Parts: sequence; C-alpha cells; structure tokens
Amino acid sequence: MPFSNEFMDNPHADRVRHVARLSKAKARQRSGLFLVEGPQSVRELVTYEPQLVKDLYIQAHADYQDAQDEGEAASEVVTRILEHPHIRDMYVHYVSPEVMMQMSQDAQGIVAVADLGRMKSNSSDLAAMVQKRQENEPIRLAAFWEIRDPGNAGTVIRAADAAGCDAVIFVGNCVDASNPKVVRSTVGSLFHIPLIRMATDTFFTTMKDAAINVTAADVHGVEGQQSESLPELVNSESLGKDSMAVLFGNEARGLSDDILRRCQKIVYIPMYGKAESLNLATSAAIMLHTLAMSSHVGRI
Repeated sequence: MPFSNEFMDNPHADRVRHVARLSKAKARQRSGLFLVEGPQSVRELVTYEPQLVKDLYIQAHADYQDAQDEGEAASEVVTRILEHPHIRDMYVHYVSPEVMMQMSQDAQGIVAVADLGRMKSNSSDLAAMVQKRQENEPIRLAAFWEIRDPGNAGTVIRAADAAGCDAVIFVGNCVDASNPKVVRSTVGSLFHIPLIRMATDTFFTTMKDAAINVTAADVHGVEGQQSESLPELVNSESLGKDSMAVLFGNEARGLSDDILRRCQKIVYIPMYGKAESLNLATSAAIMLHTLAMSSHVGRI
C-alpha cells in the first residue's frame, strides 16, 4: 500500500489548501479533481470506482506507530476501507484533526480526492450501453431537466440507484454533479450508476434513435396530450416491455410545454390527502420505485 510516511499536521500547507479549494467549481474545473467526503461515500468510491481515486486522507493521531497502523482510523467503516483489496494501489495520507477540518468540515474522518475527467459520460456512452443490452431487455432511465438544487440532485441520483435504473441523465443546464453537496447527498450512489449530461435536443434525439420512450412527470399535461395517473400507467399492457426514460422537471418551473410535447407520455402522482404537491426528490422516489416494483413483481 503506497502510504505517505509524513504525518500531515500543518493546516496551512499547500497540499491542504489545494484539497480545500476543491469545494469551489473553478478549482475542480482547473484541476480535473473533486472531493468525496465521509466514510460511506468513500467506501463506495473505493469499492466500485477505485480507478478514480487519486489520494485518501484519513484523520489520525500524531503518535501513530507507522504507516501500517490502521488502529487510528476514525470509524469502523474507515477501518474496513483500509482493509479493502483496492486500497493497495492508492495513496493514503494520515492527517491531524486540524488538517482534516481545513480540508472539509463534512469529512467525518476521511476524504478522497478523485479524478473528475474519468467520471464524465455523454450520449455516446449511453449509445454503447443500449447496444450491449439484449433486444428483449428494456432500458430504464431517470432523466432530470435543469435540476439546480445540489441536495435534490444527490437525492434523486440515490433514488434512481435504489430503483435499479440503468443510468441517470442530467438534461440541459443542471447543477454540477461534482458539487460536494451533490456527492454527499448520493451517499455513494454516484459510483453505482452512470451519470450522463446532455443538451435538451441531444437528449430527445438520442432517445428517439435508441427507441426509448420518454415519459414526463407532470400534473397538468399539455394541449392535445392529457396527463394520466401513475396507477393507470402501471396497469397498462405496454409497461415493462418498452424501454423508458422518466423525465422530471426543474424544481421551480417543472417542464415547459415545449418539452412536454416532445414526450410520448405524461404521468402524474395522484394525491389522496390534502397536500397540493410533492417536491422533486419525493416525486422521483415514488415514481421510480413504483415503476421498478411493477416490473419486478408484476402489476401493483
């Protein structure tokens, strides 16, 4: 394991400042690196995308015995990370609590610096994914148009992962997925499922070329195309046979009429209580899981 022999205890060192700056978008763009904070997120990074890891920083005491002393790990999860087979090829640095706090206030004892460039995906990656699938096996995608809130973005990535979606697509001008709050909110799901960014026109062209139907999540529908309820969609004969991308809109504005007209179906979640609506993250979790359950266990 390529441990660093030097215990890092100077919170003003250049390396510490470089890591701390990755909380800013410009620094991430310039360096091509991003932060992964916290034991759970780092564990999933090390397990599923080890090739992305550049450096691991682990909080420890200054009197640790040597580079192999794993007893100083901040938690049991960190200890398990250090025991993972992939760790042998990673640079591990022990740092003081002051250094860790300077690097990240949300690290909980461990932070990773990861390669941003190797995480980027685009429409060609999706096309390759579609080609690899068997003809009788439908694609399931979760797409989000101009999602802006980092916490929402991370939560919907996690929901799509839990629902078994094949990929998440950010359509149009969306939040930066390497934003630390996005990464933290996914709790590691960012490293389980491909995240693809597309312009709006590219998204619809790609879906058409791949024979993937786009189902919009919207209450009102648009002139000439009414919105059907989620239970109606679940009980339709075609569900489960055709590939589908479920498209969710911006937190404040939803989906524009122009976007809705380009979708094959429009679906809404019925309200059975007094609440007028649900927020984006809740709506995405309900709709994606309902569709996933119907495809796994039959009609609900």
